Amino acid sequence: MTALTDSRFVVLVGNYGSGKTELSLNLALASAKQMTTTLVDLDIVNPYFRSGEKADELKAAGVRVLMPTFAMSTVDIPALPAEIQSVFEQPSQRVIFDVGGDDTGAAALGRYAPSFRRYREDTTVCLVINAMRPLTQTAEDVVDLAQRIAARGRMNIDVIINNTNLADQTEPEMLAAGHQVAVEAAKLLGVSRVVDVAMPQLGVKEALPLTRHMAPDWMEDA
Repeated sequence: MTALTDSRFVVLVGNYGSGKTELSLNLALASAKQMTTTLVDLDIVNPYFRSGEKADELKAAGVRVLMPTFAMSTVDIPALPAEIQSVFEQPSQRVIFDVGGDDTGAAALGRYAPSFRRYREDTTVCLVINAMRPLTQTAEDVVDLAQRIAARGRMNIDVIINNTNLADQTEPEMLAAGHQVAVEAAKLLGVSRVVDVAMPQLGVKEALPLTRHMAPDWMEDA
């Protein structure tokens, strides 16, 4: 999974159900085996399926975890702690930002735009899509989402990650169809790189392997 990028800062954006948080966890855990790693849970919108839920597992693996204040509580409006700004000042070989939701969630990313501009050449912004989910089923849908996120987050997309799946019902053909959507969207956006990710059991050799960490209890018991 570290083959995704060599950048110091990795920003993962995407709509709900894209698998963005799963990818953030995979990247953080893989990176921690090779270098000092920080995961910033920047989701100020979605209280469910967020990387902060796995804070104990991440910390045990050597990953520093930062998240919005009250993120894992019943408080409605989480605040972004000043400590998050420290990732731009303190040494860390890799910092992964798990940015919540669509353009609304990307507004939190925009807050750090001045800092990211200082390190833009060492930053990779990845848009994660799941073409089986609403709002990213066509190239036009993906372009619309990417443009809204870029406008609010004040950062253009560098890579489109195709994580098209239907959980345990995923077929290789689904990933292939999602790849075509991603490629078409990339051309329209002027993005030069498309990456496929998938569970190893899907048997797609070209895809980077993804391990499931965020499966809900009902899925694990099924």
